Amino acid sequence: MAVVASLPNQTPEQPGIQSLVDLVSAGMEDVNQIILAKAGSNVDLIPEIARHLISSGGKRLRPMLTLACAQMFGYQGAGHVMLAASVEFMHTATLLHDDVVDESDMRRGKLAARKLWGNQASVLVGDYLLGQAFKMMVDVGSLEALRILSEASAVIAEGEVLQLGAAKNIQTTEAEYLRVIEAKTAALFAAAAEVGPVVAGQSDAMKAAARSYGMELGLAFQLVDDALDYGGTSADLGKEVGDDFREGKITLPVVFAIERGNEQERAFWKRCLEGEDVSDSDLEEAIALMKKHGAIADTVERAKHYGANAVKALEQLPSGAHQDALAEAVAFCISRVS
Repeated sequence: MAVVASLPNQTPEQPGIQSLVDLVSAGMEDVNQIILAKAGSNVDLIPEIARHLISSGGKRLRPMLTLACAQMFGYQGAGHVMLAASVEFMHTATLLHDDVVDESDMRRGKLAARKLWGNQASVLVGDYLLGQAFKMMVDVGSLEALRILSEASAVIAEGEVLQLGAAKNIQTTEAEYLRVIEAKTAALFAAAAEVGPVVAGQSDAMKAAARSYGMELGLAFQLVDDALDYGGTSADLGKEVGDDFREGKITLPVVFAIERGNEQERAFWKRCLEGEDVSDSDLEEAIALMKKHGAIADTVERAKHYGANAVKALEQLPSGAHQDALAEAVAFCISRVS
């Protein structure tokens, strides 16, 4: 698997993550080899499903954070590679589980694994990948890194349950939604960044700064995805535009549109989010209401706020090429919807 990152619709004028890719390329080659090896099994269905998702692209941003946040301290060991592979397996397992819970048909522009092999196989292979992730964490021999990533795994599961409770609930507030994505998405970004200075033997201050960077970047990343679901393209998302709407998901643009809408508009949201049969015209109406109330634009502004927080956290970490590349990753995240 030679391709480290796939950047859909990126032009030379847009911020990118090429600097980050270049800095961690050697480590990512090792990560990719570990991923391919650890996804193997004597049970044929396991590598078949795992590689369907693993080989389908994605930016691999989370494991790159782990590598960069260790390398910026001059770390020379191999522990960061194993932890980066663990992070990617945790993320892949989450995607397999998410698609079952959300009943999604597409993932990264391909049919979701559950559509090809069924829900049960997808869940069980996700469990297998989590098991492999924890075995690799143990092999690294850092109890602190194991604690951080295992806590993240539990928090992610909590976030999924929180999102399930918020689904189709038009009373969901901005604060409640931010709590969901902090757990569901940002927690893994935070842990991925934090274990870099951990394995490099750095101070609590450096660990906290890396964790803060990852958390704020994760929040920005998810909010940009939320905006793209209503204002982007299928190429940007790797899935159909409007999937969140069709699945009855409450995201920040929806929260804003509902809060700012009149009684008739709130009735529209209630019907669509609680209904089973949502039409293309309903999606068009939803997007029109969001534009009317500035819901997409304000979601992007929130993302920029968290992105700025991420860059501020970076200022506490060692200056140099790695710090610059991590700042560029923030700019890239925001640029996807600019």
